[in-house]
Amino acid sequence: MNSINTHVNELADRIHEMRADYPRMMVAVCGAPASGKSTLAAEVARRLTSQKCSATVVPMDGFHLDNRLLETRGVLGRKGAPETFDADGFVHMVRRLRAGGKVAIPVFDRSRDIAIAGAEIVPADCDVILVEGNYLLMKTEPWAQLGPLWDLTVMLDVPMADLRGRLIHRWLSHGLSSPAATRRAESNDIPNAQAVIDQSRTADITL
Repeated sequence: MNSINTHVNELADRIHEMRADYPRMMVAVCGAPASGKSTLAAEVARRLTSQKCSATVVPMDGFHLDNRLLETRGVLGRKGAPETFDADGFVHMVRRLRAGGKVAIPVFDRSRDIAIAGAEIVPADCDVILVEGNYLLMKTEPWAQLGPLWDLTVMLDVPMADLRGRLIHRWLSHGLSSPAATRRAESNDIPNAQAVIDQSRTADITL
């Protein structure tokens, strides 16, 4: 907990230093699956809000393609890989968020394993938007189009051995047996994590 508090303090202070230069500040919180990016983004948003700075978190996961479409394409088993997202739609949403105003965003419902369109609203008066996801700094298209849209980029650097343990534990918590959880992590999540590590550009801040 001390480590995450240190990171939250560092990021909140950096955002406060920068945000006067932007009508709406766009912060990318990037990392491999199970790196802790969702937790970090939520804590930073909470800290900023408590400091009278309107902030919200926008997850990339709302742009998962539907399982039926993935099944038709034969990539359901690779859900979470770059090609299983509506990347063009995600880039369009980030552009809208950067432009300002009120924006409706989709949210991923993990309990039902589906994305729900227009599930939340980012209000027009939101000062800081923390976008969290795996592929925010990818060098390949169309993800590379996100580069100029970020005002601050953050990468969570977690050793692969730690990621592997967390990913297996995640599937165990969903009720899978130990062998099934290990297979699920090694066949999909770990290759996705490696893609983030290998194909992302350098962030402004690495934690």
